[in-house]
Amino acid sequence: MLKTILKISGALLIALLLVIICCNAIITSTTEDKTFFDVQQIPTNRVGLILGTSSRLTDGSPNPYYTHRINATVALYQANKIKFVLVSGDNGTIYYNEPDTIKKDLIKAGIPEKVIFLDYAGFRTLDSMVRAKFIFGLEKVTVISQQFHNERAIYIAQQKGLDAIGFNAKDLSTSQGIKVQVREYLARVKVFIDALLNTQPKFYGEPIEIK
Repeated sequence: MLKTILKISGALLIALLLVIICCNAIITSTTEDKTFFDVQQIPTNRVGLILGTSSRLTDGSPNPYYTHRINATVALYQANKIKFVLVSGDNGTIYYNEPDTIKKDLIKAGIPEKVIFLDYAGFRTLDSMVRAKFIFGLEKVTVISQQFHNERAIYIAQQKGLDAIGFNAKDLSTSQGIKVQVREYLARVKVFIDALLNTQPKFYGEPIEIK
């Protein structure tokens, strides 16, 4: 009986690993040549979409992923690669507001308030990409996050009919960002589950024009 359980468990583990590997490979290959590290090489788009994350880690220290995304957005704007910034993030409670925090830091860094638009319902990457198209009316967009996140966001965008490229913010080393990397592998599997279930954003709402 024990041997049978071990065999079944082993088979399930192998199947899970194969699913994770396949999902990762599909997203990586499909988005090949869609992300850029060099601000001079990336094509120009009217709108840059910065994907939200917490500005602080659980220990209260600055979140480097957040800081690098702010810097990447500023670099794009200063190089005239984008004219407007759409900030999409979680605003789940009155005590946690990613879009407002990002907006304040972008303004501090020199981006005019009038070119910054906020999406308060970007609870997940899926929500951010779908709402960028159907609420904010975008046909093309430059996604701003780390490369692993950009690839997933671009893949989702492609499935929803949104033409997206990514500007890769500075990443962390494997040893520093191991938890995030593991979570990303699982998030890529979730992309395909969402597609199968036709998962929709938590909120839609009235259209908002970026101009």
